[in-house]
Amino acid sequence: MIEYNALLMFISASLLLAFAPGPDNIFVLSQSIAYGRSTGIKITLGLCTGLIVHTVIVALGVSVIFRTSLIAFNILKYVGAAYLLYLSILTFRHASKSSDLKNTGEGRSLHLYRRGIIMNITNPKVSIFFMAFLPQFANPGNGSMTLQLFLLGLIFIAVTMLVFGLISFLAGAIGKWLSQSARFEKILNLFAGTVLAALAVTLATTRQ
Repeated sequence: MIEYNALLMFISASLLLAFAPGPDNIFVLSQSIAYGRSTGIKITLGLCTGLIVHTVIVALGVSVIFRTSLIAFNILKYVGAAYLLYLSILTFRHASKSSDLKNTGEGRSLHLYRRGIIMNITNPKVSIFFMAFLPQFANPGNGSMTLQLFLLGLIFIAVTMLVFGLISFLAGAIGKWLSQSARFEKILNLFAGTVLAALAVTLATTRQ
């Protein structure tokens, strides 16, 4: 299995990466500020489910397709960018009124969870990152590489859930305080919509 020192290094690197500004944690941050920590946590669960998909893809070696095929890479990234732009438009539409994200219930929870999954799996850079990052901490001499990659992926997901959960909690508390003012509530919605639009542009202009 994975060596103890390699595991400690991997966890440390995963923590740093989870805290480093990126599309996923910025998305969680903006949504938590605008709509509350519950929204951030549900989206985090969706994002981490997407990471499970990327872990499977890397462990089975399928991610090489996105690294070698420009067509496959571009199709996936443009789908992801279009989805983010769609979310941005929805958010701007609700900027002057209570957002539908504040509704509660099983259906809304599933919607937020699905939103996180779609955003994550439509970013081909995640698979490519996993393909470059995870194998550095696996050793063929310690057993099945596939099993080691699965384990590393699950550990990365656990670290991500911990960090993003913390971000959701803190950002949600800030957002709750700001949303006591109707003016600030509108600003928060505009902020969330702007972040989504920026993420869409960033993803669309990402190169292989």
